[in-house]
Amino acid sequence: MRKIPTHPPPRSTVKACPDPISIVTASQLAVLDPIGARRRLFAPTNPERVQPGDILHVRLKNGDPVSGVCLVIRQRNSPIDTSILLRNTLTRVAVEVWFKVFSPNIEGIEIVQRKAKRARRAKLYYMRHPKHDVGSVEGIVRQYLRQKAGGPVGSKDVRGRDANSGGRRKVNKKKK
Repeated sequence: MRKIPTHPPPRSTVKACPDPISIVTASQLAVLDPIGARRRLFAPTNPERVQPGDILHVRLKNGDPVSGVCLVIRQRNSPIDTSILLRNTLTRVAVEVWFKVFSPNIEGIEIVQRKAKRARRAKLYYMRHPKHDVGSVEGIVRQYLRQKAGGPVGSKDVRGRDANSGGRRKVNKKKK
C-alpha cells in the first residue's frame, strides 16, 4: 500500500492577526493624519472637540476654502469615515456640503466660533428652517481670519464706505 501524502494545516490567521480591521485603520490613520490633529479635533474624549453648531473653516488643497455651521458630525464604522456637514448661505442660496474629515484633499479644519450654548441634539437639521437658520457666516469668518493674520479687527480702522458708521452721531438739541 502506498502512503497518501498529507499536508499540515495552514497557520491560523487569528493567532497571527487577531483584529485585522483595527490594524488597517491604524495604518491608514498614520498616513492620513500623522500628527493626530484631526483625531484630537473630533475625539469624543476631547472637551475642546468640534460640536454641532460650531462655525468651521475648511481649507482645501485645490479650490477655495469653505466655511459654514456644522450641522452633523457623522462617525460611521471606523474613525476614517468621519464626515461633517457644513451649511452656509451664498448669494441668498443655502448651500450644504459634506466633507470627509480625513480626506487628503483637506489641508486643514479650524474652529472659527463655538456655539454659545451646547446644542441638545447631535444632528441640527432643524437649522434648515428659517426660524433657526444662521444665514451667511462670511462676516464672522472674515473677522476671524483678519484677527488670525494680525490685521485690524475693530471698526475704527475701517476705510471706505463704512468709515463713519463706527462713531456716534451727535444730535444738536435746541434749548427753549
